[in-house]
Amino acid sequence: MTNHTTPAPADSVRAGHGASSVSAVPAGQRRSSRSARVRRGAASLIAAPVAALMLSSCFANPFAPAAGGSGGGGGEDSGAVGFDGVQSATIQIEAVGTFVSPEGAFEAAGRGSGFIIDESGLAVTNNHVVVGAGTLKVWRGGDQSETLNAKILGSSECLDLAVIDLSGDGYPTLGWYEGDVKVATDVYTAGFPLGDPTFNMTKGIVSKADTAMDTQWASIDHVIEHDARIRGGNSGGPLVDTKGRVLGVNYAGNDQHDQNLAIATEEVREVVEQLAAGENVLSLGINGTAITDGEGNGLGIWVNSVASGGIADEAGVEPGDLLTRMEGVSLGTDGTMADYCDVLRTRGQDATLAVDVYRPSEDIYYRGQMNGDPLEAVSVPQAGGGTSSGGGSSTGTFSTVVDDSGSLQVDVDDSWQLDTSAFQAFDGASYARVEASPDLAAYASTWDVPGMSLVASSAPGASPDEWFAAYQDLADSSGCVLDSEDVFDDGYHDATYRYYTGCGGAADLLVLSGYAKDGSYLVTLTFTMLTEADVDAMNRAVGSFFAQF
Repeated sequence: MTNHTTPAPADSVRAGHGASSVSAVPAGQRRSSRSARVRRGAASLIAAPVAALMLSSCFANPFAPAAGGSGGGGGEDSGAVGFDGVQSATIQIEAVGTFVSPEGAFEAAGRGSGFIIDESGLAVTNNHVVVGAGTLKVWRGGDQSETLNAKILGSSECLDLAVIDLSGDGYPTLGWYEGDVKVATDVYTAGFPLGDPTFNMTKGIVSKADTAMDTQWASIDHVIEHDARIRGGNSGGPLVDTKGRVLGVNYAGNDQHDQNLAIATEEVREVVEQLAAGENVLSLGINGTAITDGEGNGLGIWVNSVASGGIADEAGVEPGDLLTRMEGVSLGTDGTMADYCDVLRTRGQDATLAVDVYRPSEDIYYRGQMNGDPLEAVSVPQAGGGTSSGGGSSTGTFSTVVDDSGSLQVDVDDSWQLDTSAFQAFDGASYARVEASPDLAAYASTWDVPGMSLVASSAPGASPDEWFAAYQDLADSSGCVLDSEDVFDDGYHDATYRYYTGCGGAADLLVLSGYAKDGSYLVTLTFTMLTEADVDAMNRAVGSFFAQF
């Protein structure tokens, strides 16, 4: 069988794959697509906006203890709905904006959940559901006939909490559970899992009443572990008892271990009044996630999005940055937000905090201060070479290569062989090409060497879907397993990528295809990877390819 990187008339297709990241990121950094797995279980899907309000004396105080509360049984909140009314006070939130994950920059809409705590429209949700988006849309109780506007009042990335203010007033509310939470208490997860507009509840029991928990995107002292299943889209929704009282705010889940986590009401109520008053808590204004390399070593805190006007924004932090050190402390060393949040707990969010930042899109390191001197580029020695110990992988040094027609350019490993000639693809159209590999002949016929193929045409005979279909045939015949699929938007192209594993037994394959934003050409990039060094090479290619016809 012949494997060929670029589909040609009489040949089957061959591809290249890459790490599931589709933007320039540090070696070994891999995360799945945001929509389903971007924070393993972050019981949600995305992020968004801001403001402050005065509580009217006409409404019940959402921060006051529930009337008659004592002991472990909780108390009745006279202004809140009961269990039968939980749906009416539970909201679905859609956040729209441009986010930068390790997979790339994209404009997207993600949905999470929340719940109303005051008749004036105060609602609680997760930081990772709303911070960093440009617009928020809210629907209450599964009713899609009326769309509500909302603004963020305050947030906390360490506690993964945010308070938003819905337009209008006169809303039904949920009351807080009072007293100690007991193991085996019956609980219900309420919300809108998987972005489904239909209201959903799942039943379970409390398995751990109070535990500390550090995750990739939060560091929380009081967490309830339970088995009332939560999925993406449930983030920010309430965990309630049989009387409809809120025991916690759901924020994470792990289906494999049937582990579901909620921020305990005790933790929430300590800060919710500050958030509602427009004060951020343990926050620099980012939507961040700790990331690790392929061996589990912490790389830092990846910034998915930044709150406009926040502390990080004022310092010059951008979406897609990696925070590596703060006040001399290496961040994310254990793959969680613990180090980051410990610095904020020790020094305070308003203190001047020295920070080191790596910007993968520029391959430049920055140094500056939060609440002080803004970030400036610095010279940092780079490790030489890739991580591979054998031949055939990327050496780690790159140059910009242009095809014979001058239409294409892309960064390619200096040691790789090149083919920059035009060719006729399976659709009969002529394509500009840059193909590169340590061994072009082996790359065309086996999965044993890495390589890339970048092709583009101003008059293509096939659509991106047809290119994907051609490579799917190759994937099916080579044992490739589809790992992820998502949109790709680097500011120049509207495209989609597919990421396969296990090709030929051990190789990864990236297939990216789409159009220039002005529609002037179709471009397809494929990349095959065998080592972390090849992942670096793929990241360079994805972050640098460009065409002009």
